Amino acid sequence: MNLSDTPHRRYNPLTDEWVLVSPHRTARPWQGQVEKTIPDQRPAFDPQCYLCPEVTRANGEINPAYASTFVFPNDFAALLPDSPSAALDDGLFQAHSERGICRVICFSPRHDLTLAEMSIPDIRLVVDLWASQFSELAAIDWIKHVEIFENRGAAMGASNPHPHGQIWANESIPTLVATEQRSQKAYFAQHQRPLLIDYVEQELVRGERVVYANDYWAAVVPFWAVWPYETMLLPRRAVSTLAELSEAERDGLADLLSHTLIRYDNLFQTSFPYTFGWHNAPCDGEQYPHHVVHAHIYPPLLRSATVRKFMVGYEMLAQPQRDLTAETAAQRLRDLPSLHWTKL
Repeated sequence: MNLSDTPHRRYNPLTDEWVLVSPHRTARPWQGQVEKTIPDQRPAFDPQCYLCPEVTRANGEINPAYASTFVFPNDFAALLPDSPSAALDDGLFQAHSERGICRVICFSPRHDLTLAEMSIPDIRLVVDLWASQFSELAAIDWIKHVEIFENRGAAMGASNPHPHGQIWANESIPTLVATEQRSQKAYFAQHQRPLLIDYVEQELVRGERVVYANDYWAAVVPFWAVWPYETMLLPRRAVSTLAELSEAERDGLADLLSHTLIRYDNLFQTSFPYTFGWHNAPCDGEQYPHHVVHAHIYPPLLRSATVRKFMVGYEMLAQPQRDLTAETAAQRLRDLPSLHWTKL
């Protein structure tokens, strides 16, 4: 089957969904929206930024003079730990209350950095913080899922350019996570092996969709990718949560993040926007031998720093669709230098 220039569908075994790929459309002329490039010039410290050290936040609290990472409760949390229990069950009309805990993670005290521009040792501190925050929240008896994520850039709705991420811990397992769980559990029942371990091993053998890999991790553009330069970060050992990573695996993850995110910035020589998040195993007391911890990175840029992919029309009404093949996207990212373009 010719996947490089013929329309076809690809199957996503994690979500049991299909994506339409139309590679011949990459030759069409572009007359769509071109967004203005926003100069990314920020000071190392901004006294007006509520995430910088020693600045007063909206609730009146003053941030400490932190030197590496900093975590605090989200001042405008989407979930609250003390929401009263309530339910509506009226046929087609169903609802129930949802408790949760929301936190903000500052990756660095430097206002002018991103994860891509941070040193590998400093990224390793972020990895350790992700792991410790997961462990702390997973130990709360009513928490069943801990979502750790980052929205980077105004294009992805980030309200503050300071390098930071978020944690939303739910008392229920969110929809997309539950879907992935069902697929991984079914695969494990049939093969007695984790789906994502079999997948990453096959991708490493094929090589065509691998962006970067080390002894412990691999960054790949998934065969079923929807976003133009979407990637997955996958461990090479069956480990279910970030908290279970060995010291060497944490070092390997910091190395992988640096190499992958620098390539994103180098692609269009811009601070590349994305949504990035971890899928750890649920923390509801059940066993999850089928689950492999992994991260999804969804960046919107398509043709340049000012042209992005929009999910509209057919994508919203029928199924996801992409023009650029996963293999071409991976090749473009793989061929880029691992030194940030601002330092070349």
